Amino acid sequence: MDTTALGGSTSAVEVRVIPSARRKKSVSAKWVGDAIEVRVPATLSATDRERHVRELTERLLKRRDADLIDLNARAKALAKEYELPLPNSIEWSSRQQKRWGSCTPSTGAIRISDRMSEFPNWVVDHVVLHELAHLVVANHSPAFYALIERYPHAEKAEGFLLAVSLGHAGSLSSSD
Repeated sequence: MDTTALGGSTSAVEVRVIPSARRKKSVSAKWVGDAIEVRVPATLSATDRERHVRELTERLLKRRDADLIDLNARAKALAKEYELPLPNSIEWSSRQQKRWGSCTPSTGAIRISDRMSEFPNWVVDHVVLHELAHLVVANHSPAFYALIERYPHAEKAEGFLLAVSLGHAGSLSSSD
C-alpha cells in the first residue's frame, strides 16, 4: 500500500493506494475516516495508477469542498434579494464538464458544476442567479439579461468564468 499526503483545497489529505490482485480493470476511491483510499488493479502501470489516483482524489476533494457550501441557503437568499422564484431543488453536479450550471424550468431543478466549489462566492452567486433567472425566462433574451444584470458583480463574474474556461485563471481563491 502506498501512502501519499495530497494538498487539497483546505488541508493536506492522506491518500492510501491499495493494489488488488483481484481487480482487473476497475479503480475506486472512497473516504475512510480522514483519508482517501484508492483501490487499483495490481497490474496497472505506474503512469495509469498516478493518473487514476490524481483524478479520483480530485473528484472526492471537490465533492467535499462543495458540501461545505449550502446551495439551498444561497439560492434562498439570492431569490429573496433579487425577487426571483425559489428552485424546487438545487444541487452540486459532478457531471457538468462544459457548463457552470443548468436549469430545468419545467421541474424547477438547478444543478451547479462542482468545479466551482473553489471559486469566489461572488462567482458562485452569479451562476446561481443566472439559473434562478431561468425559472422566470427560459431563454437568453434581453428580458433574461435584464434580470441577471442587476447583480453588481455580473460582469466581473463573467470575466472570471471566461478566464477559467480559457485556462488563464492561475490559482483560484475561495475568498470574497
